[in-house]
Amino acid sequence: MSRSAELFARAAAVTPGGVHSPVRAFRRVGGTPVFIRSAQGSQLEDVDGRRYVDFCMAFGPLILGHAHPTVMQAVNEAVSRGWSYGAAESGSLELAELITGRLPWVERLRFVNSGTEAVMSALRLARAATGRTVILKFAGCYHGHVDSMLIRAGSGLAAAGVGGVADSAGITPGVAADTVVLPLDDNAALERLFTARGSELAAAIIEPLPANYGLLPQRQEFLDALAWQCQQHGALLIFDEVITGFRTAFGGMAEITGIRPDLVTYGKIVGGGFPVGAFGGRRDVLELVAPLGPVYQAGTLSANPVAMAAGLATLRQLTDGTAYLALEESGRLLDELLRGIPGLRLQRFGSLFWLVLDDMPAPAPMRSPAGLSERAVARFGPFFHALLAAGIYLPPSPYEVGFLSTAHTVEDLKKLASTVHATVRKVPDLSY
Repeated sequence: MSRSAELFARAAAVTPGGVHSPVRAFRRVGGTPVFIRSAQGSQLEDVDGRRYVDFCMAFGPLILGHAHPTVMQAVNEAVSRGWSYGAAESGSLELAELITGRLPWVERLRFVNSGTEAVMSALRLARAATGRTVILKFAGCYHGHVDSMLIRAGSGLAAAGVGGVADSAGITPGVAADTVVLPLDDNAALERLFTARGSELAAAIIEPLPANYGLLPQRQEFLDALAWQCQQHGALLIFDEVITGFRTAFGGMAEITGIRPDLVTYGKIVGGGFPVGAFGGRRDVLELVAPLGPVYQAGTLSANPVAMAAGLATLRQLTDGTAYLALEESGRLLDELLRGIPGLRLQRFGSLFWLVLDDMPAPAPMRSPAGLSERAVARFGPFFHALLAAGIYLPPSPYEVGFLSTAHTVEDLKKLASTVHATVRKVPDLSY
């Protein structure tokens, strides 16, 4: 028995499913999860001494790679000063000034402990600001494990099959009733809903680049229509940029699309790989948050000084734009290396990519979860394990996207491509 298998058996005796986040359990791909003991740059090493080129990158925060020396130095210096104060400190001020100084749609910012917490707070704030209760979300978009957002979500809930209108047990009918779900990329459905119920909507929340049910790039026209409808009907527009913020560009998809959301949520990169989230947006709306206003939000570990140091060191590495140019160059090389493989489709946006194991005759990218076939989902498990055996670590789910970092080398990309080529040929069930 491998050391990973031994540890997983022990973990299953003390933790639900043996993991602390469901996708880590390998349920979507089968087999036993590997336990990691160390990481450096683009590489992981498991407890059995096997090494992998990592294209999961902790599901997105590590845009500079594992244990980046500049971030490491900032973290070590922060720890040496003490790792939790429960009081005001300057690290969060510097990070907030950096973000608000460069992103004009973020006039005020509040740090929390996770993307989920950021979304929860933004939704509460939107309801208070508008005096309305109903939230619009989109099928396949994942916004953390907030009760009202666990309805036709993505990520580990994709195709989960949990009964009722919600994707999780424990969601009350009242909460579910306050959430309206529309399909992605459907302007007509959007217009019908706002015509019928626009005056009830407190906010519409969307991943402007959905990346939790695969990578589903949205048309600019659809996002523009959503922003216009919100403006016309007095609903706030919330961009969930937990994944895309500081990754697709320093200003995320708000910068790329030119749309100014009323509220935006961040996570992952904003903490440099430490547990951090943030919500920000219009000054008049954010100043409804306590202690200035009646919307309560608090957290013992919010703006933790070590996490603030990691986030500040990371974002400072990104401000001059050279990292994004390098990431786009890596993405284009990946396009070139994977082009034309029978039975494989690559969907990519910047440093995010999604490998789909199915023939897709249409040239346009998939824009909604409906485009993902059962065949592609079924084939991903053996594909994942073949790559794992060859030293490639992908996110362990057909619905999760891969991430490039500045630590990935040309050799890393060539290894991924050559392994994919060999795997599709070698596994009969995948060659079609």
